[in-house]
Amino acid sequence: MKISCLRTDLVSAVSNVSRAVSSKATIPALEGVLIKAYGSSLNISGYNLEIGITTDVEASVKEEGEVVLSARLFLEIVRKLPEEIMTIETDDRMVTYITCGKADYQIVGMSSVEYPDLPTFQQTDSINVNAKVLRDMIRQTVYAVSDNNAKPIYTGSLFEIADGVLHIVAIDGFRMAIRSENVESESNTSFVVPGKTQQEVLKLLTDDDATINIIVGQRHITFRINSYSVISRLIEGTFLDYRSTIPVSEKTELVINTRMMIESVERMSLLNSERVPSPVRCKFNDNEIRLSCASAVGRASDEISVPIIGESVEIGFNNRYMLEALKNTDTDEVKLVLNGPVSPIVIKPVKGDSFLSIVVPVRLANEG
Repeated sequence: MKISCLRTDLVSAVSNVSRAVSSKATIPALEGVLIKAYGSSLNISGYNLEIGITTDVEASVKEEGEVVLSARLFLEIVRKLPEEIMTIETDDRMVTYITCGKADYQIVGMSSVEYPDLPTFQQTDSINVNAKVLRDMIRQTVYAVSDNNAKPIYTGSLFEIADGVLHIVAIDGFRMAIRSENVESESNTSFVVPGKTQQEVLKLLTDDDATINIIVGQRHITFRINSYSVISRLIEGTFLDYRSTIPVSEKTELVINTRMMIESVERMSLLNSERVPSPVRCKFNDNEIRLSCASAVGRASDEISVPIIGESVEIGFNNRYMLEALKNTDTDEVKLVLNGPVSPIVIKPVKGDSFLSIVVPVRLANEG
């Protein structure tokens, strides 16, 4: 193999692809990136047997070929090269020569035969989604994906398409996040995408109007994002019937400034610790929210004046869960709906149904 290309293009490509590379793998080749030079481009792939990221970089290919290089070392070398045009050449023993200006490296590569094949699968469905829309939908739900492998199905989000609407649903047993957007699709399908895969997709998505193509198979999925493809297995299993868990009654409701509520909960959080979390106590009564928190280090309280419709209620919640739900609404105001002290807290938009978050309450001990 012998090629030349722009260093900046290669830095970006290797940096992004390397996120799918195993840091410690039983197969040594999986700690590297696979480089293939054919035609007029350089194809670069990273794969950890769960997620694969691949992309093409424009290159002048003088001799076609393939090699696997240490992802960490190759990226550091390319980052430190002094000029823009660089050349990469490999010999029959897979020794790879990297030259840029007066800088010259020789590093030991591996044969591409040792690199596992990325998954190939038969397409069962295809969906096109606006890049900004998909980015917002994933960002506003992936925080609620479970990190507990006891129930693997909830370590991913449900992608559900029905009647031209895409729903993304994440549940971890303590909260739920739902985002819904209209899409141009006649599909009626659902599948569960791992949270880790969504995090990688999120890093590649940009705030523009590009169209993202999602290719779905029986057990795998590919997100095509500009010049990148993210390939992942899907999670198999039965996802919760999430609609049945959404409270239908509204005993207490109020519309509140999102930033005001966030700041008040953050003030209560100052006395909290991750090791021994104390719930934030919230009393909704007489057009006022009274928040308080008591922990081993002290007590704090705060009040917010806001019109409240319906019954008075006192409820407790985990401060982190509430803050993550509020911060991912992206709206100036939200509607809070409550149905007593042990029923989930519902957070939704003042108008429409683009998102819905549920936070399961914490049972409160009586204050002495």
